[in-house]
Amino acid sequence: MSDRTAGSEAGRTVLFLNGPNLNLLGTREPDRYGSTTLSQVQETATKTAAEHDLTPRFVQSNHEGVLIDAIHAARTECGAIVINPAGLTHTSVALRDALAAVALPTVELHITNVHRREEFRHHSHISAVADALIVGAGTHGYVLATLHVAHLLSR
Repeated sequence: MSDRTAGSEAGRTVLFLNGPNLNLLGTREPDRYGSTTLSQVQETATKTAAEHDLTPRFVQSNHEGVLIDAIHAARTECGAIVINPAGLTHTSVALRDALAAVALPTVELHITNVHRREEFRHHSHISAVADALIVGAGTHGYVLATLHVAHLLSR
């Protein structure tokens, strides 16, 4: 945890970032992504966070700049980031650079196992700046990411 947020309420706030098309969870390719909606994911993550004295903040956008602005704001307002960058995983150096610049504990997650999918999905620009990577656990990955963030912030 950074000195600027250690011990503060901001230090116990976790930014959950969801990239393009994740607003369609529950209806978009349910055979691949399941039937759980983003709202239900947020409810579950909120419950898990509360059990560990964490406060979640959720941002979903189909626009890269909105996600980057949220990351910049997290620098002084949050203690960690959980990010599912979706399709931007494979294309956005700018998103990677924003995460590197804020230097917060970061967990990258993907609902599907991207390594069992198309070749272009096998490379992530985000992984090099993430503290942990969770793939293929379905929407339960958000619970796992929340638990890992609680662990990272307790050190």
